[in-house]
Amino acid sequence: MARLTVNTVETAPEKAKERIAAVEKANGFIPNLIGVLSNSPQALEMYQEVGKMNSRNSLTSEEIEVVQITAAAHNGCDFCIAGHTKVATKLKMPENVVNALRERTNIEDNTKYQAIAQFVMQLIDKRGQVSDSELQAIKDAGYNDTNILDIVMGIALATLCNYANNVAKNDINPELQPFAPKK
Repeated sequence: MARLTVNTVETAPEKAKERIAAVEKANGFIPNLIGVLSNSPQALEMYQEVGKMNSRNSLTSEEIEVVQITAAAHNGCDFCIAGHTKVATKLKMPENVVNALRERTNIEDNTKYQAIAQFVMQLIDKRGQVSDSELQAIKDAGYNDTNILDIVMGIALATLCNYANNVAKNDINPELQPFAPKK
């Protein structure tokens, strides 16, 4: 049972109705995250607009999901782990990679994804104040300044979602249950 109101199109604040209706139309359901974010039309707008920007950043679609799944797992957000595992599955990311991200274990066969995942956890833990050697490690893995800032943007987006879900204690929608962490 969520601790914050999970709105529908009918119960959402007027300024959020159009956005939440569009989500329902596009997905066939309203993810509980969207229902909660709609309590603040500005939070919902931020999520959607930064999400659009994040989707067209300098990282590949798979690298974007590495950031999102790693942040969700590191922040303990099962809802976002489920949602982004569904996206990763659609992208046909290898199951062993997705499982390693979800479990925050090493990705043995993809050093670039491992470098991103490690850097995401360091950024979160150190509030961005990574060491020179940690920054050099992500650069040595082939990432440039633009990529690094796009990773930071992805974490910012994840933080909104992860924290909103964690505060609300959202249930994972039935449509996302197959992708939820097993407890």
